[in-house]
Amino acid sequence: MLPEAPSPPPELRRITRGSLARFAYQSDVASSSKETKNATTAPQVTDIEDAIPSDSATTRKRKRAVVTSSTTTKRGSKSSSSMVVKKEEREENEDEKNAVARPAIPMRNSAMAHKAARKVIDPVTQTEKVLPPSLWKPMYDLVKEMRLTGPAKDAAVDTMGCERLALPTASPLDQRLHTLVALMLSSQTKDTTNAPRRGLNLANLLAVDPATLNELIWVVGFHNNKTKYLKQTAEILRDRWAGDIPDSIEGLTSLPGVGPKMAHLCLSSAWGRTEGIGVDVHVHRITNLWGWHEGKTKTPEATRLALQAWLPKDRWREINWLLVGFGQKVCLPVGRRCGDCELGLQGLCRAAEKGKVIQGRKARKEAAAIEVEAHVKAEDGDEDGLVIEEYIKREEEEVGSMDMIVNEPKEEDTKEGASPKLPPIKQRRTRRG
Repeated sequence: MLPEAPSPPPELRRITRGSLARFAYQSDVASSSKETKNATTAPQVTDIEDAIPSDSATTRKRKRAVVTSSTTTKRGSKSSSSMVVKKEEREENEDEKNAVARPAIPMRNSAMAHKAARKVIDPVTQTEKVLPPSLWKPMYDLVKEMRLTGPAKDAAVDTMGCERLALPTASPLDQRLHTLVALMLSSQTKDTTNAPRRGLNLANLLAVDPATLNELIWVVGFHNNKTKYLKQTAEILRDRWAGDIPDSIEGLTSLPGVGPKMAHLCLSSAWGRTEGIGVDVHVHRITNLWGWHEGKTKTPEATRLALQAWLPKDRWREINWLLVGFGQKVCLPVGRRCGDCELGLQGLCRAAEKGKVIQGRKARKEAAAIEVEAHVKAEDGDEDGLVIEEYIKREEEEVGSMDMIVNEPKEEDTKEGASPKLPPIKQRRTRRG
């Protein structure tokens, strides 16, 4: 007998939305049962997906934006096909729109709100004036605090600056000459190297041989040129200024090797008159790092004019001492200590290195926590911790001393020619079969 043929599989029915109509949710069935019984036509059903309550206050709507970008064929002509990129954007909820606004968190890096010095027209006088940088006053005060009691104190300029190199026992005439010579030698030279204190006066400067003078100042930068400038200056002071130094900016800048910076510093230190700002490399570099100027100044002279346009005159002499010491101790030309600088820690310096600032803030928090803990212990009279620590320290010292005594070699072993005694070696006996 032939096997019976298998019965054909049942026909698969396609499940459509219409077939799911019986599962539809009808919100009006319970409220209007009478109308449903008398209805001659089938009630209009809704999709089961549409039956889910859509409350805009609890759900988020998605908005799809279609962005097309045309492709280019090898020949360079744009093809008709385009790639569709679907980008989803979420709309804000109505609750979030109507919610009470939270208080704004203050910016940690307030340097973003910094504004440089800028020129404006005075509405009253209709004249041009320069407004100072927006954050210059707190920055200036913080740097001054660091120079007096912070990480920038005791800089080289405080004890070896050009205005402090004049011998106090010399006459006022020689002291002014000491200041001028110190400034002339300080160009491209560190303050620690520049210290003319060998009985300098005009007569000796005129009498010294150029070769001998060059040997005396060979440690300073460009000593060959400075030897010529000093000899020429000595003759000019003798012939034109009656053996004294000039008492004006024009007279000082007429000397060989003396520029505006040296002239203003010399006039302030030697004659006690401040007619301008002495801008050296530190003042020029740091003020540009801070963004104090409208555009970056290219020369120290341009920096001087930019600062004098808005800085109060009573700070013209102090700012050189302030920024020179700050540049020597904290804001170094190479390897700036941004983690120790208050400007960087408080977000006032736009040129601060972020990694160093983060480390500095972390170290400061840890130090503050330790200080608070110690203060709390001191107030509570908790001396047990200190007693235990001292006891443990003594125990470690005693154990260390005992270890030194135990491991100390005997006198017999330390004698010359004596071989060290080794522990006996156990020999294993083997059986021979």
